[in-house]
Formats: sequence, C-alpha cells, structure tokens
Amino acid sequence: MAAYAVSEVDILDERSANSYRQLATASIAEYNGRYLSRGAKAKVAEGEQTRRQIVIVAFPSMERIRTGCASAAYDKALERLADVCRERIPPFL
Repeated sequence: MAAYAVSEVDILDERSANSYRQLATASIAEYNGRYLSRGAKAKVAEGEQTRRQIVIVAFPSMERIRTGCASAAYDKALERLADVCRERIPPFL
C-alpha cells in the first residue's frame, strides 16, 4: 500500500537549499519515492495562512519510507537541511 511523507518547509536560504534538494531527490529516488508536490504554496482552508511550502512524497510502502529516512544517503541530505530551512514533518501517512 502506498505511503506518503508530507512536510511543511520554510526556506531560510534559497541558494543553499538547492544542495539539500539534490541530495534529498537522489535518496528519495533510491527508495522508489516520487514527488507529488514540491514547494507548493499552501492555500489554507481554515485557520491562519502560512508562508511555508508543502512537499508531498509518495513511496510504495511505509517500509520504504522508514528505510529511506534511515539511510546514509538521506543522512547526508539532513546535514545540509538545518542550515537552509525549518521543516515540520507530521507523521507519515
């Protein structure tokens, strides 16, 4: 069954974010993930608007998400993440 990783991202340094994006894209592809939405501007139906961007990644299974997120390839991407954005990742769906 498909599983989804949904993130809200607030980019702090757009130029440096490209390095993270390249590493994250490669690691996501390695675990058969694909972007459904990447950097979409949120349109909030209820509550306060946000300036954060929405990222949705589909994986073939919850196991592939968990394995991918624990991989050395994604660890490299995460090393860059703290410097370029604030991210909120709700539980996987």
